[in-house]
Amino acid sequence: MSPTVLLAEDDRAIRNALERALVLEGYRVTAVADGVEALAHAHTSPPDVLVLDVMMPGIDGLQVCRVLRAEGDRTPILMLTALVETADRIAGLDAGADDYVVKPFDVEEVFARLRALLRRTGNGAAPEPAAAPERPAPVAPRQPAGRRLEAAGVRMDPQARRAWRGERELELTRTEFELLELLVRNAGVVLDHATIYDRIWGYDFGPGSKNLAVYVGYLRRKLDHPGAPPLIHTVRGVGYVLRED
Repeated sequence: MSPTVLLAEDDRAIRNALERALVLEGYRVTAVADGVEALAHAHTSPPDVLVLDVMMPGIDGLQVCRVLRAEGDRTPILMLTALVETADRIAGLDAGADDYVVKPFDVEEVFARLRALLRRTGNGAAPEPAAAPERPAPVAPRQPAGRRLEAAGVRMDPQARRAWRGERELELTRTEFELLELLVRNAGVVLDHATIYDRIWGYDFGPGSKNLAVYVGYLRRKLDHPGAPPLIHTVRGVGYVLRED
C-alpha cells in the first residue's frame, strides 16, 4: 500500500504543487494549511511521514514537531524551511525533526529524503522512484544538445556540467546549471515563467510562488561581476531572457 504523507504548508501555491507532485510519485497525501490542522490530522489519522513548513501562522512547524514528540509520536518528520542559518536547523532538529529541505527546493530532493526517512524508520514502503518523464525539446533550440554552448559571453559544457563567463568558471548547483543552460540555449528569446517551470522543475508552482525569482537571483549573483553588464533580464509580467545589451 502506498505510504501516507501529511503535508502542512501555508503557501497555497507551494502546497498545491507539492501535493500534486507527491500524488504523481505514488504517495497518498493529506494537505493542510496550518499547524492546528496538522495536529488534528496527525491525531485522528496518523500518517507514515509528515512534511511540515517551519514558518506557519498560529502553531508553526516547530511547535507541531515538539507536541508530537512530547506525546511519544516517533513518526518521521521532514521540515521545509526558508531559514538557512545553522542555528535555525539546530532548533528544528532539537524540536524532533528528522531532516530538512531548504526552500526553494528541488522536488526530486524532497522525494529522495522521504524515501530515506521511510527506509530508515520502516513506516511503510517508499514508492519506487518514478521514471523521469521525457521532456519536450527546448523552446527554441538555437544550438543542438550535447555540444558546447556559447551565448552572451557565457560558455557551457553540458556533458561536463561546467560553465564560464569569460575566463571565470562559475560554481553552480544542479538547478542553477539547468536554468542557465535553458537561457543560453534560447539566448535572445523571452521565456515565460510557465515554460521555465516546466523545463526545470517539471511543474508550475503557480503565480504566487517566488521560487523562480529566488533561483534567478542566485544565478545573477554568480554570473554578474563589477564592470560587466548584467546578462539575465526580467521582462515584467512575462519572464526572463539572456542577452547582452
